[in-house]
Amino acid sequence: MLETGKLAWHDMDAPAKQRVVRHYASKIKYLALRLKAKLPRHVELGDIISSGTLGLMEALGKFNPELGIKFDTYAENRIKGAMLDELRRMDWFSRGLRHRVKLLEDHAKRFEYTHGRRPTEEELAQDTGLSEKDVRHGLEALQNQFCLDLDAIQDTFSSENRAHTENEPYHSTALQEVIDKVAGLIEELTPRERMVMSLYYGDELTMREVAEVMEVTEGRVSQLHSQAMTRLRSLFRKRYGQDFTM
Repeated sequence: MLETGKLAWHDMDAPAKQRVVRHYASKIKYLALRLKAKLPRHVELGDIISSGTLGLMEALGKFNPELGIKFDTYAENRIKGAMLDELRRMDWFSRGLRHRVKLLEDHAKRFEYTHGRRPTEEELAQDTGLSEKDVRHGLEALQNQFCLDLDAIQDTFSSENRAHTENEPYHSTALQEVIDKVAGLIEELTPRERMVMSLYYGDELTMREVAEVMEVTEGRVSQLHSQAMTRLRSLFRKRYGQDFTM
């Protein structure tokens, strides 16, 4: 009914609205669990679900069938956008943390180039002047940064401009172009890096599950993931002259 425009959200009675919300509750929980798996443990699942529910309510109130897109697609984008907005509000990936991650990434690459191996946390702390605690938090964020970027690339577009729904077809086209470019670079990764990317993002396995499949340690999977992330960013910058983060 929503997609045909025969019955708008504000025209539904209370029981009908409750049925719609219940119908999407499992979808919200699934999306929240998927995102939670890529975040630090201190981020509460309930907070993500609550923000996703608010995203659904926003989608229900603003959906326009004349846009020519399915409500399920529209709602999922709004739900994910709301979840990411909540993470920004929580300052999970603040500007300061982004700076710290960039600092660690740069120093780690220089160290690896000079010594032929990845630096330890203690070595990074000595090299950057950060405390070992800050280094640990930064490395955790570095591991999760690519996950968030991929979610932003694949699942949301211009969440900050979500009021301008008439521009969504344009953003969707531009977004798909970025996705295609990134996908085209996957083949330039090493075989084991490609396997990690395929299992983690394609099959949606956890780091631990990927480690079991590949018969390596979880730490090794994390290292391969980090290497793939760094390589993809470098390849994208060299080929297209820009980053692919949103």
